[in-house]
Amino acid sequence: MDKIQLEKVDFEPGKSFKLFSPRLRNTFLWHYHPEYELVYVEADAGIRHVGSHISGYTQHDLVLIGSNLPHLNFDYRLRSEYHQIVVQLKEDFMGTAIGITPEFSAIEQLFKKAANGIAFYGNTRALAVQKLKQLPGMGSFQQLMGLMEIFNILAGSNEFTVLNNDELNLQFFLKDKIRMGAVYEYIGSNYNLKPDVNVVAAKVNFTTAAFCRYFKKQTQMTFTDFVNQYRVDVAKNLLMQDKNVTETCYAVGFESLSYFNKLFNKIVGKNPSDFKRDWVGKD
Repeated sequence: MDKIQLEKVDFEPGKSFKLFSPRLRNTFLWHYHPEYELVYVEADAGIRHVGSHISGYTQHDLVLIGSNLPHLNFDYRLRSEYHQIVVQLKEDFMGTAIGITPEFSAIEQLFKKAANGIAFYGNTRALAVQKLKQLPGMGSFQQLMGLMEIFNILAGSNEFTVLNNDELNLQFFLKDKIRMGAVYEYIGSNYNLKPDVNVVAAKVNFTTAAFCRYFKKQTQMTFTDFVNQYRVDVAKNLLMQDKNVTETCYAVGFESLSYFNKLFNKIVGKNPSDFKRDWVGKD
């Protein structure tokens, strides 16, 4: 049942952070590490899965993840081209400076909030990403100063969403991250088939009734609702790649086109045809 990995992050000599662009779209990497992580992804649509939170993102995503908070690689199962920038930082990447320097107090609070995962949007994301894309061409010292500037931008913004708001639920989740990793891996592999709650319950050594209670407590959703949310997020990705509504419906595991339309509208706020038309209209 061991479906989570403790990622060992290697740093170059003399550096307190790692800047790279991983490509793992065919790998289900449910993992955690003591290092902080800032992730930026440009993609049509993908899955944002941090701690007990799961949702879809479209076009761009910028997320700050705290120490040892489990998360799925943001490029998992992306079907179209994408670009990703990841920064991993040692917990003490600035020594004691952040905790004792008054000018860094807002950044200190930012990293405390990152324990629950933070997604940024709007002008904040645009400005931070603009500066993030400049880092690869800089020297190590300039990169570190650039990162501090980015964190200062994020720390002073109100354009963010905390991804795991329920502290008690998150702590419970963290204690059981291996079992939840097995559940998520099963859903990711079977969402387009007929995910069987009895099968996944047996995988994690629960009776079906006990698993349903457990899963609802962990995700605030029923197993069926969670699977449907996952399917709709994948469907959005397919529609953005110019797949038609009917083939998208069946590709993500729905057997009724009318039900797919109804559920998509409920979750997204518009039907699949309108969603696709509006997306195409952005070009």
